[in-house]
Amino acid sequence: MLWSDPPDEPPEELRRAQDMLRRAGTVLAVATLTLMVLLSLRP
Repeated sequence: MLWSDPPDEPPEELRRAQDMLRRAGTVLAVATLTLMVLLSLRP
């Protein structure tokens, strides 16, 4: 690793896309759990 090497951090656009994907996955997981609970509570 040389001092002149560029930093290893991803570009801003990629970081934003990863955040959106993570948020979408979390929302999908919560929605799935809520749906499963609601379906299991039905008689």
